[in-house]
Amino acid sequence: MQEIVLVIHLILTISLVILVLIQRSTGGALGIGGGGGGMMSGRSAATLLTRITTFLAVGFFMTSLGLAVIARQETADKSVFDVKTPVVEQPVPTKDNAKDSEKDIKDKPEPVIPDSE
Repeated sequence: MQEIVLVIHLILTISLVILVLIQRSTGGALGIGGGGGGMMSGRSAATLLTRITTFLAVGFFMTSLGLAVIARQETADKSVFDVKTPVVEQPVPTKDNAKDSEKDIKDKPEPVIPDSE
């Protein structure tokens, strides 16, 4: 189910981007584009493109919400804090344990640093 909605979502996204790029710029807010004689000219073409863009945008938002709902259902009762493996607690160090660890440290040789010459 998620794959189907995701494919529809991608198709809507690509179609929406292409449709927005096809539309004629009427503003000039950034000072680019908006020249005369675009690919489609006339008021009826602009209205049709605007309506199609609106329907694609609504479809985009619907598939976005659908994907969010599907993702939520898959992780319904799971939490990061749900741990199935038991937690192993470390024993409290005592004097005997401390002496054993000191012996282990003393038995290890010191690292040798090579000369850089």
